[in-house]
Amino acid sequence: MSDADHLNELLGLPAVDFQSGAEGGPRPAADAAAWRVSVDAYEDEQTWEEEFTAFLDEVDPAGVRALIIGQWGESYEETSSYPIGLVIAAADRLTSLEAVFVGDLVQEEAEISWIQQSDVTALLTAFPGLVELGVRGGSDLVFPATKHERLKSLTIEAGGLPAEVVRGVLDSELPALEHLDLWLGVSAYGGDANVSDLAPLLSGTRFPALRHLGLRNSEVQNEIAAAIASAPVVARLTTLDLSCGVLGDEGAAALLEGQPLTHLGALDLHHHFLTEAMERRVVEALEPHGVRVDVSERCEPWGDRGAAGRYVTVSE
Repeated sequence: MSDADHLNELLGLPAVDFQSGAEGGPRPAADAAAWRVSVDAYEDEQTWEEEFTAFLDEVDPAGVRALIIGQWGESYEETSSYPIGLVIAAADRLTSLEAVFVGDLVQEEAEISWIQQSDVTALLTAFPGLVELGVRGGSDLVFPATKHERLKSLTIEAGGLPAEVVRGVLDSELPALEHLDLWLGVSAYGGDANVSDLAPLLSGTRFPALRHLGLRNSEVQNEIAAAIASAPVVARLTTLDLSCGVLGDEGAAALLEGQPLTHLGALDLHHHFLTEAMERRVVEALEPHGVRVDVSERCEPWGDRGAAGRYVTVSE
């Protein structure tokens, strides 16, 4: 299952599809859009390399601040090292680049598990000015521990995020990181990280600037909620996102019985398996303190399997 949508913005800039040789009106200024470069694997005659070359020729690369790498061909056969390598080769022309998203594909183009990623930290090495990096797809994803002084936002969307990737992220030195969003996924699609892998993050010893934490889309969402209940990192967060997973009453109860969450600006639990009574309990405990609580999208387990029938938002 995959219901991730095309990005409509990056770095606060509206996403605009680049089309080489396009007619019908002027394009936005290079620095006024998040430019999505993609090709249709079945309909377009041009390769992604040819489309990207046209992009560099037709849009002032020195002004480009945000780049979205969309479909680069048959993505389940060609890894993202192909488009990433081309972007890195143009680093001396993309001198204002601040944000990159790799793999902006939707279900009609490829299931999220089909998106073949690669070592995305190569972008961080090539672009020391990046402040935002996003990735969709966990297959073949590599994220060795890295150091980057300016990165403020890191998002990895996956139907299954390998524990090795999680450990690489959490072993990285990212002193400016304010926003971390990890879609952990399910074991059937490679999501083998557990709560113990999150220990460096939950201890509060990593990422001193962190203010938003998303640990979501997980089949161990209740265990994560229980760990969050006593995690030192929570005290300095302004927003916490535990949405899109299999959270039930047991996990929500652990959150409410743990450390205070009343300092948060927002708590996102949407797509959950809470009872109506627990929904009310969460809202009544936090909203009077000014916390925006999202308990929308109550789900029912598949069949008559009870907790075993719970499901995450994005897996296949």
